[in-house]
Amino acid sequence: MSTAKSSTAEMFDPSIEGRKERYDFNKLQKKLRRLVGQAVVDYNLIEDGDLVMVCLSGGKDSYTMLDMLRSLQRNAPVRFELLAVNLDQKQPGFPEHVLPAYLSELGVAYDILEEDTYSVVREKTPEGKTTCPICSRLRRGILYSHAVKRGANKIALGHHLDDVVETLFLNLFHGGRMKAMPPKLKSDDGRNVVIRPLYYARERDVERFAESRGYPIIPCNLCGSQENLQRQAIKGMLRAWDKEQPGRVENIARGLRNVATSHLGDTNLFDFASLRADELIRLLPAESV
Repeated sequence: MSTAKSSTAEMFDPSIEGRKERYDFNKLQKKLRRLVGQAVVDYNLIEDGDLVMVCLSGGKDSYTMLDMLRSLQRNAPVRFELLAVNLDQKQPGFPEHVLPAYLSELGVAYDILEEDTYSVVREKTPEGKTTCPICSRLRRGILYSHAVKRGANKIALGHHLDDVVETLFLNLFHGGRMKAMPPKLKSDDGRNVVIRPLYYARERDVERFAESRGYPIIPCNLCGSQENLQRQAIKGMLRAWDKEQPGRVENIARGLRNVATSHLGDTNLFDFASLRADELIRLLPAESV
């Protein structure tokens, strides 16, 4: 179990041995803090007086997000509060003591919600199908409602740059839509604003940071063992690109922020039907003298 760390201790983590390891850790930590800070500024993710509900699953991404937001809370020019929330979905073997103990040691305010979505997902998911769609829908509804109940005007999710690019290709390959994950989103009913502070961060950096921190990772036993998930195939494609064409994944993510609607084909985004050439000034031959 990780122990609580003060801001000073975060600069020198005793679990990280050796001068080079400490140097690499500090460099990585500064990089992630910079990327999160840049996303917050670019998209106005957090404002003065916000209560940010941090959705904590027990995975590497959400632990890292909480760490980065706590650092931002100490150093940002705006004042905001954090509320960590975990949804105990009553999966068999779920270690329900881990997160309360971890968050109590950190001194972070938290709520643990208990809802047996596990049974519902198992009942509603056809044989051979992935559990993720139903599970995420149920989880989202419960968390969104709790945010309203607690007066949290922002909901922070731990999706990173790889998740964004993976979602783009999943929608392209299997849905025929050019759609990814936005850094900031208002829910359909208008009651919630979802933010993704790790929007600029690569998964490999998040993974390295989580390993260095020694977070008490809780695996998702509901869907983690399912094979041949489409997202896993996309992950494999991105890993191959990272190896063969470094920088390609980052360029794709950058492309999502530099969209030329006139060079795509969506008539709802660009008025192709009204396009006309500029009127030409026709020059007539001069009259004969």
